[in-house]
Amino acid sequence: MNNFVDSNDLSSNRNAVVQPLLTDWYQISMAYAYWMSNKCQDHSIFELFFRKNPFQGEFTIFAGLQECLKFLENFHYSDSDMEYLKQKLPETTGPEFFEFLKGLTAKDLKVYAISEGSVVFPRTPLMRVEGPLPVVQLVETTFLTLVNYASLVATNAARYRIAAGNNIKLFEFGLRRAQGPDGGLSASKYAYMGGFDATSNVLAGKLYNIPVSGTHAHAYVTSFSSLSDLSVRKIKKADDHTIEVDLVDRALEYRTQVAELLHILLEESNDGELAAFVSFAIAFPQGFIALIDTYDVLR
Repeated sequence: MNNFVDSNDLSSNRNAVVQPLLTDWYQISMAYAYWMSNKCQDHSIFELFFRKNPFQGEFTIFAGLQECLKFLENFHYSDSDMEYLKQKLPETTGPEFFEFLKGLTAKDLKVYAISEGSVVFPRTPLMRVEGPLPVVQLVETTFLTLVNYASLVATNAARYRIAAGNNIKLFEFGLRRAQGPDGGLSASKYAYMGGFDATSNVLAGKLYNIPVSGTHAHAYVTSFSSLSDLSVRKIKKADDHTIEVDLVDRALEYRTQVAELLHILLEESNDGELAAFVSFAIAFPQGFIALIDTYDVLR
């Protein structure tokens, strides 16, 4: 990996669509759950890589890095972003969380990356992002959408150049057949028009009034190691908010019953995974959905 990329010499030109809400809804959900769990100061390291070369090829051209750095330079939530998120997050969301989001910048992030335009290969980190867990989580989807499509197009162009050789000129005339000016937004908009019910694309939700939906990521689950990581254990009863229930005790009770029913050992379950589920349920008591395949896809 090369040294930290200095963004001071970047052009001020940037795509106005690339903003913090150009992300998946579950990133916002996880940020709130991290905040609720007092994990905002946890230091995290995310690596961006891919598993297979496109087009069944032997290489990939890394592209999109400059757009990622421009995005970080301008990372902040606007007043309209705040108003939109206040409408979409549960009414139980604490006002302090919105103050936390409003004050977020990328100043505490460090980015290490391979030089843009380099030939790269599967499972090799193209970028490493270090910093506070919620902030790194909030930029993940945006980085992926900026790098994946750019690298796909750059790789395809390189394959054309290899096939054509150095003595033939190649011209790109793809605009009229492109997937909209910004493919991710277009896909979200027209999938909804075609009959889908919701999108994970938060900016599409804001711009086109499309319902947003999502769960949480494997990163959220793996951020918990044990039940002792839980700083909040209790949840208010849905039918009587004056009564609080220890959700950890209730979850352990039901886990024992399920283990007996399925004839499996309690040791086969993962306490860190359970802690993640409990914390997310406490953050979203009326809209909880669990991602259950972090440690065992089949079971």
